[in-house]
Amino acid sequence: MANIIARISSRVLKPQLWGPQATRATPDRTLSGIRAFVTTRATLHPNLTRPFSSNISTLQLKKRLVRKKKVLEDELVRPPGLYSVVAYATAEEYDLERLIQGLEQLDLYEPKTVQNASDVVHAVAKYQVEQEPREIFFFREGSVVLWNVTELESSNVLSFLREFELESYGEGLVQEECEIMTYRHQKEGLPSALAKDGDLLVATVDNSDIVLDKYTFSNGMTSSVKLGIWEAFLERYVGTIEFVTEDLKKGNKIRMSREEVLRKHGELFALRHLINLSSDLLDTPDFYWENERLENLYLQMCNYFAIAKRTRVMNEKINHCVELIELLSTHLSDKHHVRLEWMIIVLIMVEVGFETIHYIDRYMS
Repeated sequence: MANIIARISSRVLKPQLWGPQATRATPDRTLSGIRAFVTTRATLHPNLTRPFSSNISTLQLKKRLVRKKKVLEDELVRPPGLYSVVAYATAEEYDLERLIQGLEQLDLYEPKTVQNASDVVHAVAKYQVEQEPREIFFFREGSVVLWNVTELESSNVLSFLREFELESYGEGLVQEECEIMTYRHQKEGLPSALAKDGDLLVATVDNSDIVLDKYTFSNGMTSSVKLGIWEAFLERYVGTIEFVTEDLKKGNKIRMSREEVLRKHGELFALRHLINLSSDLLDTPDFYWENERLENLYLQMCNYFAIAKRTRVMNEKINHCVELIELLSTHLSDKHHVRLEWMIIVLIMVEVGFETIHYIDRYMS
């Protein structure tokens, strides 16, 4: 019996061998190993040892990613048969009636109308430099698209437009949010289309349909540049209220008055109105309802510039900002109500004090 117990004890208490020179794991060795593991883990991953709240405080505002755009190539480097088309958004609106008069007085471009489109002016250069014509589309919404126009001439056109702009944008913002594309003529007999590489393929037939095709391409580009301007406005707006979230998290005093909050609320709703009500970003313009070919062309341009996705993201950001501003408005209104209630309480106490004094005076007399 003793031999059996000795065998069992030796097997149970026998140290586990991991190698030829393995030793029994003592408590001191185990504790030192754990400390070494924790020290190495903390060195390699310092964020694991920090509290969660400190990680939140280090978060920065995510900046709007700049979309990859084409660059305007030099005319000498550009392959033959490839032309440029550039779109700018320079103001909230153009005075097209005065603009037509200005073009006639300038006598460099012949203003024309686009069939079934009353909010655009199609200008064709009177003096041709090469066989390919130079054309400009002026949109009432404050955008301009220049076809086969040199950079110097584009600068002159933008300077000319300043006189007819309503609520002009900054020059830096206009240049930053412009859209640059290239176009070439389609093969004989094929309709206008958007190539897979992003080039515009314009049909070679010389008739009014070509003007409508260029107008459709221009309309898609103006939607993108206009949306880019509004994206920049929203990014700038978010930067102005970024400090509020930090104050709310730390429990600090809100550094905005009720008038400032109301003004911020108005800016948000004005931007939402421009995006959802004053523009055609959420729906196809009525101009394309009776022409399926142009509608498909316009939808291709919208898909290329991701108009629907960018609009949806903007509305989600605006909704988040609205919730924050509404929270601030409610908080400041509650503080205002509490202040009024305390003023009423103080007035009641003062009145009670005077009544008490009068009562004592009458009692003593």
